[in-house]
Amino acid sequence: MFLNTIQSTYGSRKKSKRVGRGIGCTFGKTCGRGHKGQKARSGGFHKVGFEGGQMPLQRRLPKVGFNSRVKKFSAEVRLSELNSLGADFVDLTVLIKANLVPSFTKSVKVISSGSISSPVALKGIKVTKGAKLLIEAVGGKVEA
Repeated sequence: MFLNTIQSTYGSRKKSKRVGRGIGCTFGKTCGRGHKGQKARSGGFHKVGFEGGQMPLQRRLPKVGFNSRVKKFSAEVRLSELNSLGADFVDLTVLIKANLVPSFTKSVKVISSGSISSPVALKGIKVTKGAKLLIEAVGGKVEA
């Protein structure tokens, strides 16, 4: 195969419409543009959402909501999930390997949902007050 032998597939290149070739066809004289008006002129176009000078819909409606940039990279882990993990030392890499949090997670917080029975040492993981009390009550520890 050579570059000078490559051909495009049939139908991928549509032939351009020949306009202004007399009154015998649909595209003569006004060339399918109708009579007068903005769309009949050359260069007669307007931006998307333009409503003839009326305030456009996307500007009339109020701004709603907020999407946090941090939300995607943070995750929550329950105490019961830590219990089922069965590890005595837990950090971010352990949670990612156990598929408890997605691989792109940057920060994790342990919440006090469920119960914990075995002592666990946490490092580099945020913990809520209630979860910290329960972890330390079992004999575990939380490091910053």
